[in-house]
Amino acid sequence: MEPPVVVKMGGSLMDRAGQVVAEILAAGRPALLVPGGGDFADAVRALDPPATPAHWMAVSAMEMYGWYLSSFGLHPTGFLAVPDRPSVLLPYTLLRARDPLPHSWEVTSDTIAAWVAGELGLPLVLVKSVDGLRKNGTVLSEVSEPYLCEEVDPFLLPYLFEHHIGATIVNGRVPGRLAALLRGERVVCTRVHPSI
Repeated sequence: MEPPVVVKMGGSLMDRAGQVVAEILAAGRPALLVPGGGDFADAVRALDPPATPAHWMAVSAMEMYGWYLSSFGLHPTGFLAVPDRPSVLLPYTLLRARDPLPHSWEVTSDTIAAWVAGELGLPLVLVKSVDGLRKNGTVLSEVSEPYLCEEVDPFLLPYLFEHHIGATIVNGRVPGRLAALLRGERVVCTRVHPSI
């Protein structure tokens, strides 16, 4: 069996939530799923409150999406611990207690998931609606230094490199791709390799 992993589920995959969770369960790998904010966070953006209220409202959005994901068979947890089974993190109470990141729309659930992975010493898989990170129109198979891209929040890549957290970006809209990645198979994706 592959070792435990942190999996961040993008809010753009809300319409495929059941299928993506089924792939995580089928892979048979202990995983701690960190939910995005999805439509709930989009509602916060539309309201446009100041930075600190917006931050906590967006974290609340992640919590709501987490409860939704738990309805597909993931164990919900509010604790930061290496998973022994597929689980979903309900992050609000944990993040209110620790408050580890800046309050800004440049810091989204992508970077929150990176913080979780770093705290647990686990690799990170970001499940998105794209094949990976792009540079000059081309999907990169590997990234060895931070750069600004549209596929992840602007804080994420510098955070991964500063904290030496390995990550993989994979397309959750391609059936079977996430499950294959979690089983250790080669798939189309972008791997982020910070030098340690």
